[in-house]
Amino acid sequence: MVARIKWKPCPKSDPVEKDRLKGLQCGKLAVPLDHDRPDGHKITLALTRARHTARKFQGVMLLNRGGPGAHGRDMAAVLPDGLPKKVAAAYDWIGFDPRGVGASKPAMVCDKTYQNPGRPRPDTVPASVAAERAWIARARAYAADCAAKYGSLLPHMGTVSSARDLEAIRVALGQRQVNYFGYSYGSYLGAVYATMFPGRVRRMVLDSVVRPSGVWYDNNLDQNVAFEKRIRVFYAWIARHHETYRLGRSATKVAAAYAKARRRLTVKPAGGRVGPTELDDIFLASGYGQQSWPMNARLLSALIVKRDPRPLAKAWQAPGWLDQNNYAVYTAVQCRDAAWPRDWARWHRDNWHLYRSGYRFETWGNAWYNAPCAFWAHHGGPAPQVSGRPDLPMLLVQGTEDAATPYRGALEMHRRFPGSRLLVQAGGGDHGVALTGDRCIDKAVAVYLGNGSLPAHRPGPDAACPAGKPPEPGPRAERHPLKREPVDTHRRQTS
Repeated sequence: MVARIKWKPCPKSDPVEKDRLKGLQCGKLAVPLDHDRPDGHKITLALTRARHTARKFQGVMLLNRGGPGAHGRDMAAVLPDGLPKKVAAAYDWIGFDPRGVGASKPAMVCDKTYQNPGRPRPDTVPASVAAERAWIARARAYAADCAAKYGSLLPHMGTVSSARDLEAIRVALGQRQVNYFGYSYGSYLGAVYATMFPGRVRRMVLDSVVRPSGVWYDNNLDQNVAFEKRIRVFYAWIARHHETYRLGRSATKVAAAYAKARRRLTVKPAGGRVGPTELDDIFLASGYGQQSWPMNARLLSALIVKRDPRPLAKAWQAPGWLDQNNYAVYTAVQCRDAAWPRDWARWHRDNWHLYRSGYRFETWGNAWYNAPCAFWAHHGGPAPQVSGRPDLPMLLVQGTEDAATPYRGALEMHRRFPGSRLLVQAGGGDHGVALTGDRCIDKAVAVYLGNGSLPAHRPGPDAACPAGKPPEPGPRAERHPLKREPVDTHRRQTS
């Protein structure tokens, strides 16, 4: 007997999403923990739906924000707002919390002290052998806590299991085919689903595209290089606005001001809460998207120029339950998907090499973010196969300067799916491009979702839109043009 989803109005205030599900329908779906044992233990996925209102129904649109581990039920309310009403009205928009996430059961949370020990965390850059060993011990403890709490769940937390969950959702919705829209890690999930179930894909948009051959250790090393490049662009922007921020007239001087801030916070954390590691977490957002540049520049200026740490202390928000849940699932999926080095000597060598080569901003923070995978209870791999046949239509969207999912990932995915078309935001460094206010990009996406038309094929990217101008200093520049952010902006969206 095929399970069906029973829909009912979402509660006015949801325990996880609060009031962000207004106007949506909510439902649940039981799926096998192990899809190879369909009659075995079940887990529950939590879903939402915004129903179509147009006469011409174009099917269901499954949505994924990324992560892995990002919540997703609110996306059914958020994403359609970026499209013309006629296009949005033709679909049933299906948001869902992936296995282990949010309102899905069980929801994972491991050792909370790894991200929030109740005091500033140690500097991610190890100052000594002892400091590096202390971080290793913390990562090992996190992995052990996850294994103790979720030992039966961990072997089934990989992308292949999530792709089979997508197929279970399709069946439960009674659809012959599905449409899919995935950001960041969601691009990888969509690609794996399209590989496993190519006949079930109608239309698919993959935005900010993961490089399949780098899953996941190598992709993290690539991020370290890309984030350094992107943060230097941010420093140069601050330098161009020296009259506002007074942090130096060159990117080099701004970088020196940032290094000074880290040293100062090592001695005296802002508000007793923000040390150098928390400062890096705040500023990582400026590698993901330039909408945060004015605010973060003001924070740095207040600390260095005015010697006022209060704005920085106020800006820091300790990870809440949803953040801790996001991180637990992020780790569980990535550690399961592919093989990771189990000998810390490899991590030590690779990360010190990058750091000493000048890639300092992200390298050690990224290493410790992923370090539990070196000690994970279940070895990862083999990595899922990713490829598609020529008649599988797909739209890839990518900023050429994206740091979280560097551009070559989109080029590789484009080659692996010969029926895909690649639309780039030339010069764009934001992570998560489509339906965030770029009229050129959004128009192409709307046309594809409206009538299936893709850009004509040509060598390299098939179509390009110019990136918009960087923001201007001032509070008004700190608000996103659509007052929303469809891509999860917690510390990292994807490897």
